[in-house]
Amino acid sequence: MIDYDGRRFRPVGADDGESGRVAVYHQSGDLLWGEFSGGDARRGTLAGVRAESGEIEFAYCVVLVDGSVVSGHCRSVPQVLDDGRIRLAETWERFGRHAARGTGALEEIPAAPHNAGGPGRNGTNQTEGGEG
Repeated sequence: MIDYDGRRFRPVGADDGESGRVAVYHQSGDLLWGEFSGGDARRGTLAGVRAESGEIEFAYCVVLVDGSVVSGHCRSVPQVLDDGRIRLAETWERFGRHAARGTGALEEIPAAPHNAGGPGRNGTNQTEGGEG
């Protein structure tokens, strides 16, 4: 079973202003939440649940750099990569005046070596934020 707590993700192949976005996920039981920022996102949050299969479903809200507030829903299906990192295939929908639907993928950011120092999972710094 995948434990998302402390894992950091970034968009795969993003070329639409999201390339600098980083998401940090937290988990307690089946409850999942996170925060993200970077790229076109000033600040975003998400909250949802993780199924036993590892799939996650969450709602999100983000304030963009232009001041727009965007909210939506996302379902992510995990794939464990050969190096043990997680790739999430996402199907998302935005609501309101920014309404849109699409797909994308996030990939786990490799953990820094233990000797890199810093708090968090495998020596990574969990203070960065991003979208999931």
